[in-house]
Amino acid sequence: MEVPEGIQSENFHFETGIMHDGAVEDEPLDVPFTPPLQIVMLIVGTRGDVQPFVAIGKRLQEYGHRVRLATHANFKDFVLSTGLEFFPLGGDAKVLADYMVKNKGFLPSGPSEIHTQRNHLKDIIFSLLPACQDDDPESKIPFKADAIIANPPAYGHTQVAEALRLPLHVFFTMPWTPTSDFPHPLANVKHHMGNRLSYNVVDTLIWLGIRDIINSFRRKKLKLRRISYLTGQYSSLPEVPYGYIWSPHLIPKPKDWGPKIDVVGFCFLDLASNYQPPSSLVEWLEAGEKPIYIGFGSLPVEQPQEMTQIIVEALNITGRRGIINKGWGGLGNLAEPKEFVYVLDNCPHDWLFPRCMAVVHHGGAGTTAAGLKAACPTTIVPIFGDQQFWGDRVHARGLGPPPIPIAEFSLENLIDAINFMLEPKVKQRAVELSKAIGSEDGVEGAVKAFHKHFHQSRSLIVSNTKRGFSVRRLLHMS
Repeated sequence: MEVPEGIQSENFHFETGIMHDGAVEDEPLDVPFTPPLQIVMLIVGTRGDVQPFVAIGKRLQEYGHRVRLATHANFKDFVLSTGLEFFPLGGDAKVLADYMVKNKGFLPSGPSEIHTQRNHLKDIIFSLLPACQDDDPESKIPFKADAIIANPPAYGHTQVAEALRLPLHVFFTMPWTPTSDFPHPLANVKHHMGNRLSYNVVDTLIWLGIRDIINSFRRKKLKLRRISYLTGQYSSLPEVPYGYIWSPHLIPKPKDWGPKIDVVGFCFLDLASNYQPPSSLVEWLEAGEKPIYIGFGSLPVEQPQEMTQIIVEALNITGRRGIINKGWGGLGNLAEPKEFVYVLDNCPHDWLFPRCMAVVHHGGAGTTAAGLKAACPTTIVPIFGDQQFWGDRVHARGLGPPPIPIAEFSLENLIDAINFMLEPKVKQRAVELSKAIGSEDGVEGAVKAFHKHFHQSRSLIVSNTKRGFSVRRLLHMS
């Protein structure tokens, strides 16, 4: 979706839901005691999408809850190593990442992609119900969810919550709730008048693409009536609480978001304390000034060799040392070793980034958060999805240059970005934001928000059940 510049506000006359004028007064997060619950987390995405929920799940365990993290089989070992229970969802994180990179988002670039991606989404959606009620795959210990936590790419989470009459709480690392402050990250909106509308349009486009899968899931697995194709927003239901995983010091909560929505702070998982770096990395780091980190994590890149050459030449010209993270993209295949370049297979960001002077990456929410927490000036090279959004937010705060879209990644642009990041005033701003982020506890904020809304959501479900109506049925009748 694109909204061009130059549109006058009087050309727009639309209503897109409840508006909250003025400052939002949230309810206090002090909540009644919550008894031990069995909580399932339905999380779809890459490693960066899963990791914040591991941190939240571990904190929920400290409150006495039993937590099952249901996600792709790729992350089984990672989840189990943190002490959480694991349940496999359908879909493959690497296949999803390859698709998103190739198509620059959710919409397929050609007819051949449609069938493959729809089957991938169907596998995910149809695996959600077992994740909420099947026994543990290994221990065979029975499990029956008392509450659901999910991120929006699970797609069928609202349907499962309706069928099982369970409280649902959605958390996400990018905005999914309509606001006038900024557009939906998946929409290319250049005029502020299109910001709020963009959420409805993206929501509708996704619904049009998966409505038959959702209705098949409802009919065959959940024994629910189908949803009318003319139904409005299918995902951002007004009664479902949302928690956004970013620092309010970076992006304050919009004034048109009501009390059902919380900005809880970044959710960091401590991986550094258990990390044993290779001696060669430690020796290289100690042999000179702090390096610049360049990497794209679990996202593949289409021309890794060409990008590697650009990175090495830019470091050489600017006289800086650099760490290249191979990731899934295959970067770092050097014809011959360079003293000023270290090629890295994998390393926790919370260990590595404090040892870097600046970072260049794809702009995933988790990687962006880790770099800002480490007071690193940041250059974002967006490939798809919310990455352009984070690049714009970082630049707006003066923490890095304008984002460099992957198609515009060039030697000249990278050199300009490095020089921008090395300006003292940019580093000063990064240090100030880092201190603010360090004073937050986003994981605790997420857990408190969950507890607060759990009591409210359960009361609503009980009330509607006594009247013989589900929330979804009320929506059907409206």
